[in-house]
Amino acid sequence: MRTRTGTVAAAGLLALTTGCGAADMTQQASPFAGAQGTKSVTLSVQSWVGAQANVAVARYLLEHELGYRVDTVQIDEVPAWDALSQGRVDALLEDWGHPEEEQRYVEDKKTIVNGGGLGVTGHIGWYVPTYFAKQHPDVTDWKNLDKYADEFRTPESGGKGQLMDGSPSYVTNDKALVKNLKLDYQVVFAGSEAAQITQIKQFAKEKKPFLTYWYSPQWLFRKVPMTEVKLPAYEEGCDADPAAVACAYPHTPLQKYLNADFARDGGEAAAFLKKFRWTTEDQNAVSLMIAEQRLTPEEAARKWVDGHESTWRAWLP
Repeated sequence: MRTRTGTVAAAGLLALTTGCGAADMTQQASPFAGAQGTKSVTLSVQSWVGAQANVAVARYLLEHELGYRVDTVQIDEVPAWDALSQGRVDALLEDWGHPEEEQRYVEDKKTIVNGGGLGVTGHIGWYVPTYFAKQHPDVTDWKNLDKYADEFRTPESGGKGQLMDGSPSYVTNDKALVKNLKLDYQVVFAGSEAAQITQIKQFAKEKKPFLTYWYSPQWLFRKVPMTEVKLPAYEEGCDADPAAVACAYPHTPLQKYLNADFARDGGEAAAFLKKFRWTTEDQNAVSLMIAEQRLTPEEAARKWVDGHESTWRAWLP
């Protein structure tokens, strides 16, 4: 997840094992591609559960309302742009901002077009559990983090405080931030969204302090309340040099992107995906059903669709 290079778990749409470090599958094309007379569409699935929720609902409606056969391919964030440009996938439904790829493929090569806003605003930040913030209110100012480094230390953090990240493929400035803010912390990667969630839940169960890279929207806030640590304020361009970043992450209106040929010739599917737009609450509701209630993505999508016809009817061409 999400701002410059690769992001924000290891699962396809059909299983929530999340892990952005999943194998690159950009060579995998839809098995329906080129089938004579077949209405088909291939969607890129990002590994975090919110993105899986988008695809679950889009897939359900494409199949049940518009009669398409839908294939899904899990690809990490930056390789997804390559696959989209090459037509190996038709649409990417949740992008957290990749200016280099936008310049290369949207502006220069014109092989990808912006498909409109998803309706959800994303934000990455550093968080501590709210139970710890209530006990130590000053921890929410980054200038006081070193005061608590010993409490955040783990066997993996090498004598420093631990800043837990998810997958190395997520968009993260955290190593640069720790260095440039001169903090006594070590970034430790859990490996995936799922592994990070497991660790956060375990810390919370034991009421232990932790400092973690996290993002919204995300259903886990409902289960483990967390409070954001205030980093130096974000200003336009403050993150332009990845090595020199010393500011907070921006709030990012999440975007959809379509292969340019698909956007032009993709018929009802392309028109539908351009109109697909929902709220943070909608996405979190479906994410919670998949991740916590253990519904399959199709079951979660059907349940949401059954209760929100007035929303999705407006997306149909």
